[in-house]
Amino acid sequence: MWKAAIWGGIAGSSVFIGSLIGIYFNMKKFIIGLIMAFGTGVLIGAASFELLIEAVKDGSINITAMGFIFGAFLFTILDLIVVHKGGHQRKRSSEKSKENSGLAIFIGTLMDAVPESMIIGISMIGQKKVSWLLVVAIFISNFPEGLSSSIGLKKGGYKNSKILFLWLMVLILSLLSSLCGFVFLKNTSSNLIAAIKAFAAGGIVSMVSSTMMPEAYEEGGPIVGLISALGLLSSLILTNFD
Repeated sequence: MWKAAIWGGIAGSSVFIGSLIGIYFNMKKFIIGLIMAFGTGVLIGAASFELLIEAVKDGSINITAMGFIFGAFLFTILDLIVVHKGGHQRKRSSEKSKENSGLAIFIGTLMDAVPESMIIGISMIGQKKVSWLLVVAIFISNFPEGLSSSIGLKKGGYKNSKILFLWLMVLILSLLSSLCGFVFLKNTSSNLIAAIKAFAAGGIVSMVSSTMMPEAYEEGGPIVGLISALGLLSSLILTNFD
């Protein structure tokens, strides 16, 4: 049980680490774009190799398809709401971030991090070890989010202490989400587990397509296509190590 919490915390900790670097160091946007591109490829691989394939094994193709579509649909609806409130800047380091968009940025980040961490706990149900692919994918994808968002919030007038507190809350909630995913869904049916995995995969694919891919290309240029492909290949290699 506590292993699930620890691994969820480790995966979510990159948001806080990224925020520290974003606040106290000057990292080039090109590097941020490459990191985000690599994370995009790894996350797509995690959604495909770790979640969708396992969902089909646990349930059926019909359950997997319905869960996947619902996950993508729900994330899109929630993302539209958050974007309307200013949360589209949660992965941005531009000066467009405003003081009144801070809460939306925070909520948008939670919308990305909490379901991802929860699936770590779910993936450990009935297994003695964690999925390295999921942990690495979530860690890599959260890092540029914390980094870019912190730079944007700082330019928007937020104090360093307030920014760090927000991301510390994300870390704690990621830890608790992974724990809850393991504890409360431990005795559920395989069909429900399959639906949840497919739901998470749909949300992840929708998230990287609408937020990470555009930001990566904007900051890194055409080379991000190659970097994303290498991220996907890395996820395949990690799958064989699980």
